[in-house]
Amino acid sequence: MRLGIRLLFAFFLINGIAAFFVLRVFMAEIKPSVREVMEDMMVDTANILAELASEDLAAGRLAAEANNSSASPFAQHVRRYATRPIDAAIWGFSKQSLDYRIYVTDTTGRVLFDSENRAVGADYSRWRDVARTLRGEYGARSTRDVEDDDTSGVMHVAAPIYVNSQIAGVLTVAKPTRTVQRFIDRAERKVFMGGLLLLALSAAVGVAVTLWMVWNVRRLRDYALSVQGPADGERHDPNLPPPTALAVPEVPGELGDLARAMDRMRARLEGRDYIEGYVRALTHELKSPVAAIRGAGELLHDELPAADRAEFATQVVQQSERLQRIIDRLLELSKLEQRQHAEGRAPVALHDCAEAAIAQTRARAGQRGITLALEGHGTSGPWEAELVTLALTNLLDNAIDFAPAGSTVRVELDGATVAVQDSGPGVPDYALPRLGERFFTTARPGGERSGSGLGLAIVQRVMALHGGQMVARNTAPGLRVALEFRRA
Repeated sequence: MRLGIRLLFAFFLINGIAAFFVLRVFMAEIKPSVREVMEDMMVDTANILAELASEDLAAGRLAAEANNSSASPFAQHVRRYATRPIDAAIWGFSKQSLDYRIYVTDTTGRVLFDSENRAVGADYSRWRDVARTLRGEYGARSTRDVEDDDTSGVMHVAAPIYVNSQIAGVLTVAKPTRTVQRFIDRAERKVFMGGLLLLALSAAVGVAVTLWMVWNVRRLRDYALSVQGPADGERHDPNLPPPTALAVPEVPGELGDLARAMDRMRARLEGRDYIEGYVRALTHELKSPVAAIRGAGELLHDELPAADRAEFATQVVQQSERLQRIIDRLLELSKLEQRQHAEGRAPVALHDCAEAAIAQTRARAGQRGITLALEGHGTSGPWEAELVTLALTNLLDNAIDFAPAGSTVRVELDGATVAVQDSGPGVPDYALPRLGERFFTTARPGGERSGSGLGLAIVQRVMALHGGQMVARNTAPGLRVALEFRRA
């Protein structure tokens, strides 16, 4: 199972369980909370009415009401209350009836007055509201009119009627719970819908957080894959340049610490691979001149004709010079590969760099009978003059090695492009993409492979530091290598 799916599943599981219990608590608390508020208001109402009924009870008018011999003022007011017209809008609900039932009992629990005339004369002494109130306690009860119907419940709240500071009777206020059920239902719907909305928003946040986490983890994974070394069974290619330093993924928190740790590890591994590749390639490249020097040196110990001795001595010098060139160019390339960009401050003219490169290689070209020519007018740009001159010098050295004696090597300037054109044999088409790899060489016109392949590698690195590119193509005859610099 993928990390993203696991995170999302865990988030939904935790969020779902939390939402279930929270909604359950809210839903379970709505109904009792509404009824508690309803009971609180009924307590106030019962006590006010008990106080109003005390005079009629003390005068015996409520007892007379029970015998239908005389109507008490209290009873008349209550009955008029029950018949009052009403049309009230309460938070979106219409109330068109008055729902209080009021009855009064004496000290024996016998009903003296009932606003609905349902129980006058009945014995209510065993009902909790009457019995507890007569004992001086808080009396209340909830009774269902229909035993199996929870919506038929009626709440009863009683208050004592005092006469001369003595309990002379009980007044009970009753109200059906169905009158507030619609408020309860609406509150439950609102809580339920709010809970669903909260759950949906939480889910959206969970998806966003999961996607963010997975995206950052995948960036770290891609970064790790891009800088990993050769897989098991694969050979490291010493001709390939070391990987360019990749940008560390910008991720926050612990993931950022992990990214920086991976970058430090990458730098160490890259440095080790870089050195390992260099050592392998250099060892391979130095084997030939070292073997030639050793063979010539061994022969010089013997008695040889002067001509042979001079030939072997010349071979020792030539191979030593070849070793020196390899070492010098390796040092130059190593310095370049440790840099991340060129340091161009003032505008540099390509024409000046080309003239400097020609001046440095003119003597060597003259020894081989080759003429160097400069054509065109280049532009100026924020380039590093020494590096541009170094690249052109290596291009000219390479062209001189391949150009036939008596030919001309041309340096052509055109805007931000400078090209070196020779009239040699060119290179095979398959080799064009590999030009610029370390220690990759092609055969010289005489068939020997005396080059190291480092010259074009230096050129390639110089162009990379300047954000440009090296483009090589066969021109039949010759090879044209163009350096295309990026304009400012």
